[in-house]
Amino acid sequence: MSISTVLRAAQVARLLGASLVGRVPLGAAPVALLLFARETWSIGAAGLLVGVYTVGLAAGAPVLARVADRWRQPPVMWSAIALSTVGFAILAGLDPPLGLAVVAALLAGAGAPPFEAGLRVLWRGLLPEEQVHTAYTLDIAVQELIFIFGPLVAVTAVAVGGPEAGLWTTAALQLAGTVWFTTTPAVRRWRGEEAERHWAGPLRSVPLRILLAAVVLVGAGVGTLPVAVTRYAEAIGDRSWTGWLLAANATGALVGGLVNTRLTLPDRYLPWIAAGLAAGYVPLLLVPPIAPMLALAVVSGLCLPPLLAGTFLTVDRTAPAGTAAEAFAWVSTAFTTGAALGAAVDGAILDRTTAVAVGFALAPLTIAAGAVLYRILVTRVPEPA
Repeated sequence: MSISTVLRAAQVARLLGASLVGRVPLGAAPVALLLFARETWSIGAAGLLVGVYTVGLAAGAPVLARVADRWRQPPVMWSAIALSTVGFAILAGLDPPLGLAVVAALLAGAGAPPFEAGLRVLWRGLLPEEQVHTAYTLDIAVQELIFIFGPLVAVTAVAVGGPEAGLWTTAALQLAGTVWFTTTPAVRRWRGEEAERHWAGPLRSVPLRILLAAVVLVGAGVGTLPVAVTRYAEAIGDRSWTGWLLAANATGALVGGLVNTRLTLPDRYLPWIAAGLAAGYVPLLLVPPIAPMLALAVVSGLCLPPLLAGTFLTVDRTAPAGTAAEAFAWVSTAFTTGAALGAAVDGAILDRTTAVAVGFALAPLTIAAGAVLYRILVTRVPEPA
């Protein structure tokens, strides 16, 4: 099924565009926070702010999605955006001490509207069954634009207006995306599915719990990258290369995602895709000059979208009835929890060494461990007929 066919379906292009704008802060905020914090504090403190922001994302997403599953998306998203904007405003407007900055970063993350979960529960209502796989993989591919343009937006805003401008720009884009997304007819009409409720929600599914553990490990590996490339960029004498290296990684992921829209790989390939992702991070340990480093950053991103697309399709099949939005949000939570841990641990490691290569060592190890859990998962979940 072609990408153009999916994009021509009613409201699909608008929903993708709105969610893209609203999710740009996911790519911009870590860089904006790093550059803001490095004006005053150590790289360990900067990594802590990124980690706390992603912990906020991890904690807020399933709570917001659970409420949406039982009610509607627009009121949930508007409440969330108010909280997140307050967090960014404290950071950018008050020049806070580190303790208050940590709280503000937590609020900024916790209030990030759940665009991913909100978008993915809409596909089956907008598209015929044979187009849903293409929609998922297109969504994952388009999402990589967030991590191409997000860091560049942050770096450009900081270059033009100073460290605070990166945070203000991030908050403004998030607000614009929320307005555009929540005014889409499909979002206004959507209601959660009537089903028996359980306190554990989708987490009562054992395969889903295994999958989430695998995603935490993958997220931990990917989450080390902003911290590691920040140290690398400082070592070569120009911190602005941070944004370009993250954009290069996301460019590789975009390529991988677009290729994946033409494929329908069975679940049994998920462990091998995860292993390929781990292998892609190993060459970064060479820490070569910037030109080959940019190329290696592209390679390191290639396998992430196929892995995430397969993950979301597995979630779609294994989530209990009436928990779809929350199940998708838990995947995001697992990824961002891992990313938070990865950023914080990598920052702490780099505070204790001058060896730039050490910052790139954690990623292949944790992602390889995730591949093992994907292998366990595929032995427990039968492939669709």
